[in-house]
Amino acid sequence: MIPLPSARLTAVRDGPSVPEMSPSPAGALDAESKAWLRGLRAHDDEREAVLERLHDLLLRAARREAQRRRDLVQVGGVELDDICQQAADDSLVAVMSKLDAYQGASRFTTWAYKFVLLDISVKLRRHAWGSRAIPTPDDDPTWDRLARGAGEADARLESLDLVRALRKAVVEELTPRQREVFVGVVLNEVPGDVLAERLGSTRGAIYKTVYDARRKLRRHLEEGGYLDPMERVPTRPA
Repeated sequence: MIPLPSARLTAVRDGPSVPEMSPSPAGALDAESKAWLRGLRAHDDEREAVLERLHDLLLRAARREAQRRRDLVQVGGVELDDICQQAADDSLVAVMSKLDAYQGASRFTTWAYKFVLLDISVKLRRHAWGSRAIPTPDDDPTWDRLARGAGEADARLESLDLVRALRKAVVEELTPRQREVFVGVVLNEVPGDVLAERLGSTRGAIYKTVYDARRKLRRHLEEGGYLDPMERVPTRPA
């Protein structure tokens, strides 16, 4: 057998089997999904073999998704494969930790793929921003990009006036930290964990800051007549 590639996966392999929970969804599952659950809840060599099969499927899914998103980050070869391996490793750990949450709404493999597709996407975004400067609130290219989007039929950016009003509100209504986080996460799609690391913060604190900033901006733009009540502040151009 091919050995599992990391210490974390060795812990999954050598750890206790996952007991069957009651009530179990297995009775409503297709035969393949039942087999996956049975194997992952087994013992010793049978369980190890099933773990290796699942890891292989997750790794192939990670590689396919990485190729699909190859325009997101300029990386390839051994470095890209290492990112895919990490995504498969972490996803397998996540699948095993949430095995009893699987309710059979889809095939088991479809459910498991969701973990690795999300994980590889996050890892690629983090890698893409690894050595890049994060745009600041006075970064003209950010606002130029939004203005170009406003020139199109985008419901979230109805006019150039709204873009100008949003930029003014970012400066006048937000604290320096809120401005930095809003422009980074919302307008430039910097991953929250990347920005948290740069700022010495936590992902939870970053998203709380985003929430507070969006609420302030929405209220200000509503009061100025730029947005109807409860209409969301634009996140990015189409």
